Amino acid sequence: MNAPTATPTSTSTPMKTPDPADATPRHHDFDLLLLDAIALTADPRRPELRDCAIGIRDGRIAWLDRAPPERFTTARTLRLPGHFVTPGFVNPHTHGVLTMVRGVAADLGFAPSYTPGIPKGTAVTPAQARALARLGALEALLFGSTVIGDNFVHADIGTEAMVELGARLCPSWRIHDVDFARVAHGDWHHDAAIGRRTLDAGLALRERWAGHPRVRVNLAAHAVDTCSNDFLREIAAAAQAHDLVVSTHLGQSRTEVERVKERTGRSSTEVLEETGLLNHRLMGGHCIYVSQGDVERMAKAGAHAVHIPKCNATSGRLAPTPMLQRAGVNIALATDTQHGDMVELMRWALITARVQEGGVDAQWQPHHVFHMATMGGARALGLDDEIGSIEVGKAADLVVFDANRPHLRPHVNPLGNLVHTGQGRDVRLVMVAGDILVEDGRPTKVDMDAVCAEAETAARELWGAEGKAYWA
Repeated sequence: MNAPTATPTSTSTPMKTPDPADATPRHHDFDLLLLDAIALTADPRRPELRDCAIGIRDGRIAWLDRAPPERFTTARTLRLPGHFVTPGFVNPHTHGVLTMVRGVAADLGFAPSYTPGIPKGTAVTPAQARALARLGALEALLFGSTVIGDNFVHADIGTEAMVELGARLCPSWRIHDVDFARVAHGDWHHDAAIGRRTLDAGLALRERWAGHPRVRVNLAAHAVDTCSNDFLREIAAAAQAHDLVVSTHLGQSRTEVERVKERTGRSSTEVLEETGLLNHRLMGGHCIYVSQGDVERMAKAGAHAVHIPKCNATSGRLAPTPMLQRAGVNIALATDTQHGDMVELMRWALITARVQEGGVDAQWQPHHVFHMATMGGARALGLDDEIGSIEVGKAADLVVFDANRPHLRPHVNPLGNLVHTGQGRDVRLVMVAGDILVEDGRPTKVDMDAVCAEAETAARELWGAEGKAYWA
């Protein structure tokens, strides 16, 4: 494998003899200069640049062209022939703590919180949450996610653990007023005290991280079946008062649909509209069981769909993404619980849409799902002016893939290669605001082996007696 070549010394190109009539070319100072790579920018005006130069200064992209400027100095140069450089992936819907049910929950056919016989968030201790959240976030970062939107229990502890990795975080508490200890047994009992406690915790998390350059707290209203109508109105009021994005599970299961219909006589989308949550701040995760009318409501309100194609398909279900796309709903991609590989997610998103359409057409091509994984997620989080594409002036949130490997050659269509045959394991370097967080495929801020060992211990503790069947 051809590794990036680092040149940690200042360099300068020879200056051409200027025409006396011309002004002297401007001198550029870079902290880092990437050379010779193929940039996949997610900017439709200039989607691909081969053998390009990307200059980074003060955490931002200061230069993007087919060659470096005539006059420059740089603290460090990385020559990256045969490598792809992409924007960091925006992964707005994850539950790092649920790495505790990896390899098991996927074969039970239902979301872990609703499934009896496996560990629940209500049983997780702060120490266990720290270990498991850090594992989930590290996996996502190693696979190129520079924004991680994690929500679950112990979000205070989880955020402190994840922030050590250096990624951008959009965390939130799991907010609900249902008693989750009873839901797995088919009993939806709403308790105002639970709602008050979880919403207060979500707002306290916002106060704790206000002003942090890489943490933007959201609110996570778990789902319409696990939040009463009055409580959804409280969440909507809090979101409006503090201008917060709200993440939720929308049309995730038939159980949700049936329970909401029984309770309200409405669809989940209609309830979100009636309670003031269906607007440009809402991110609806899954969107499997949504009607044409629901989708039209989402589009009119400017709400965003967060597509989770692998988790959906693994349970035998497909979200109607062609219908969402045709209606003009912004679609983001997220990994949820089963893995953190956004490259694989793009492939699942493309394939499952084509299955529904019955073939290949111009509306479902690699650049569409690449947009979902980058700018689609940035837009859903209200960050599209800052991240999501490689453009001068935006934050230097970048991912470098080693595309010299056989499965990514030849480079006839680099984006097609990445979507159809790439893997998160091809990531060699990840940076956020020019800060290198992954180099040569390993994290720079934490001990990867220690993170894995601590999470293994936490999972064994949580599984307890039930885990004997797996660890025997």
